[in-house]
Amino acid sequence: MEDFDFENRIVSPTEIMGDSDSDNPLRPKTLDDYIGQERAKQNLAVFIEAAKQRNESLDHVLLYGPPGLGKTTLSGIIANELRVNLRITSGPAIEKPGDLAAILTNLNEGDVLFIDEIHRISRAVEEILYPAMEDFAIDIVTGKGQMAASYHLPLPHFTLVGATTRAGQLTAPLRDRFGVSLRLELYTPEQLARIVTRSASILNIPIETDGALEIASRSRGTPRIANRMLKRVRDFAQVMSDGIITLETAQTALERLEIDELGLDANDRRMLTAIVKFYRGGPVGLETLAAAIGEEAVTIEDVIEPYLMQIGFLNRTPRGRCITKAACLHMGFDLPDAQDGQIKFE
Repeated sequence: MEDFDFENRIVSPTEIMGDSDSDNPLRPKTLDDYIGQERAKQNLAVFIEAAKQRNESLDHVLLYGPPGLGKTTLSGIIANELRVNLRITSGPAIEKPGDLAAILTNLNEGDVLFIDEIHRISRAVEEILYPAMEDFAIDIVTGKGQMAASYHLPLPHFTLVGATTRAGQLTAPLRDRFGVSLRLELYTPEQLARIVTRSASILNIPIETDGALEIASRSRGTPRIANRMLKRVRDFAQVMSDGIITLETAQTALERLEIDELGLDANDRRMLTAIVKFYRGGPVGLETLAAAIGEEAVTIEDVIEPYLMQIGFLNRTPRGRCITKAACLHMGFDLPDAQDGQIKFE
């Protein structure tokens, strides 16, 4: 069985080696430059303007949705629009209450604290976060036994921006302390084409309209994937078409990268093929499928399945995973025979 390389898939919505950091020049700095998410953007603009007019810090903001849609970018935009500093950390990085206390006590008035993967902070840290968000103060206990002392430290008024791909895993007390809750949705190909065109302009890459739309249509509705594909297609364009990304160049490049017109890569197709070839289209249990393709069950569940389910290619049933009729048609399989459930390969 051929090894899967899920960690560095071009179509992975999570950050991989080679993705730029928070200084990425492709990240928009203002709401006007931010493309898509119109409803969230319009509401956020109102909340920011109201806070500025009252000369107050913005209410705490929770951003949730699939990875790669711009949650970190929006946190930077919020700080820029408020003209304050941005401090970035993540849930797993805050291991002890003291780590959070150190971050909070170093904030200035009105600053934005961005915590990525906020659903992964520990309960002990979360207990410190409650009074910090609600009362802008923390209680610190030093020493042990008779030498123990409690200190009540006031904090500057700040805005916490929390980002999560799993809003359901947030505890109710933490979720309730966010005054603004915004869900980010997957992008349309037209919106992604605008993002690709903008990114190409920043990177000085000549690109035709059809070429941008071709990249966008295979990007799974995710700007991070679109920008990653743009950089790879640029390499092919440099060698094949004088550096200009045309429709033909984009199609050839993405076919060479084994990314089809719906954004499925070789790993997606291998898993779908395994369900059809070994299990007659399903149902098949997750652990059984993981053993068949030589991958961890959690990787299949968290990395491959979400997109296949979003586009209606895979169903989760009480008995296991089943391939759908739409997936059969796309993959070029005959539909399952009504009598014996077999699927014939072309």
